[in-house]
Amino acid sequence: MKAFRGKPTIFASKKLLEKKAELVVKNLSLSFGGIMALNGVDLSVRTGELLAVIGPNGAGKTSLLNCITGFYRPQKGNIIFNGRDITNLPTHHLIRVGIGRTFQNIELFPGMTVLSNMLLARHNHCHYGFCLACLFSSSVRSEEVRHRQILEELIDFLEMQAIRKKKVGALPYGLMKRVELGRALALEPALLVLDEPFAGMNLEEKEDMVRFLIELNGSWGQTMVLVEHDMSIVMSISHRIVVLNFGEKLAEGTPDEIRNHPDVIKAYLGETIET
Repeated sequence: MKAFRGKPTIFASKKLLEKKAELVVKNLSLSFGGIMALNGVDLSVRTGELLAVIGPNGAGKTSLLNCITGFYRPQKGNIIFNGRDITNLPTHHLIRVGIGRTFQNIELFPGMTVLSNMLLARHNHCHYGFCLACLFSSSVRSEEVRHRQILEELIDFLEMQAIRKKKVGALPYGLMKRVELGRALALEPALLVLDEPFAGMNLEEKEDMVRFLIELNGSWGQTMVLVEHDMSIVMSISHRIVVLNFGEKLAEGTPDEIRNHPDVIKAYLGETIET
């Protein structure tokens, strides 16, 4: 697979590399009935960082992402993004403040094409209303051209040129995951939240996705929070790792520190990870 050369021109003009994405989670607690999904979790993400969240099944990883992206409301604690308390903001407001997401289970429209699925994510960047859209004025046409240019750059970056007009439901699972990543990027998020982006992929598909994420983080400066079970990938691409266990933070550190942390080995890894 050829590597993408440089940053997309339109995204570069928006100074993606300068997008601030400072996330602070303070003493976050979430329960369902008598079950504690999260208990006093603290973490932070710095601009340009790729932070991984790992842990056994049921550790609270997806619950944490759901709180950050507005799908769950924690009973205790605060979520601060770029100095603003976003703890109780609805999901569509979080998109506007710069948080985008992919899902553990693919959430695409299978009867629509790849391009149409991605175009839906541009709604937040549309500056015209229903009446102007019906008239299809010159301003609407020029804006539509700009949206399509951005999407075509993303399609080129993710190497989806051959499937842009195919219905998503007819694609292999790995390509569906790629489309979902493209749709999330079409939001132009300052913070990209990824919930198990490698789940269900074969080795070749994983290698492609790793290259995309490395390019996004390294060349585009995309800040990311990643939940993933494939430890070889986590250890190779993450700047820092937070480990959850039974809803509590067990450890935090660099991949080398986590790889050799005795509590993490005992609770989750079972043995040191070779890279």
